[in-house]
Amino acid sequence: MKIVFFTETPDIGKVPRNFNNMRTDMAWLCALDAVHYPITKIHELNENFDLGIAIIPKKKEGLYNYPLIEQMKRVCNKIGTMQESTYWYWQGGTVQSQLWYHNVLQSMDIIFCHNDMDLKYYRGITDVRCELLPTLMITDNIRTYEGERKGVMVGGNWVTAYRGFDSYIVGKILSDNISSPTTGRMKPDEKMLDINHLPWIVWLDWMYELSKCKYGVQLGTAAAGTFNLNCSYLGIPCIAYDNVNTQKYLHPDLSIPDGDIEQARKLATRLVNDEEFYIECSNKTKKNFKELYSEEVFLNKFTKLNV
Repeated sequence: MKIVFFTETPDIGKVPRNFNNMRTDMAWLCALDAVHYPITKIHELNENFDLGIAIIPKKKEGLYNYPLIEQMKRVCNKIGTMQESTYWYWQGGTVQSQLWYHNVLQSMDIIFCHNDMDLKYYRGITDVRCELLPTLMITDNIRTYEGERKGVMVGGNWVTAYRGFDSYIVGKILSDNISSPTTGRMKPDEKMLDINHLPWIVWLDWMYELSKCKYGVQLGTAAAGTFNLNCSYLGIPCIAYDNVNTQKYLHPDLSIPDGDIEQARKLATRLVNDEEFYIECSNKTKKNFKELYSEEVFLNKFTKLNV
């Protein structure tokens, strides 16, 4: 099957397996041997594909007057879109933006989603076929830290989408050595906290930094769940909400209902004080990763979708 992805990224072509910034979208492209093309330049494309998948950017204004559906159908036998961010994030835009996005969804042959809860949402607001496209890692070139793992990585800054305050509260129980990635939405005064904020780094470097940590906490809103997946591959026990597929299937003993910080704190205390429980969680999540989220499993699931 010939597949093309359309995103806001300007690059054209395929993603090599040794690509150093193999985020989830790039991993999908790589595993599916898909071509990437800029979403605002589809009219320049003169090649036919079996399936075209558009990842609509968060800032949609530049696409209002672009004949996106017409151009996708011109070069693709079937067209689809991949969920971007949380299922509700797009409702933060203007009314025009929301209506435009819903019309785009209704025009698709298929909508790909991150989590079980997302399927129910998109099936509820559209009449379009919705399927899971699992979060994915290409693990070929990952380097890991060989020393003793210490400290905790909290997955997100102190903003609404990441809810970093909650992760911080639980992280402090696990260790005084707290690290966090830096995103474009990080508030300037967050730098005053006792957190080691990693500078922006490519994905392979991120995996190396994460591999130095003993624990993970991600009490943010449900999206692709890459943090939880990355922790699982490395065998790092991660406390997070069970509305994220990569959490509830990969870290079942550390998954809690959304907002249940009380239970999160109890689990953190147990991880610190019960070494057998820590080892059990670490071994189980590594096993689950191989059985549920390996690249081979991903490809088998995609083939069975019969898109």
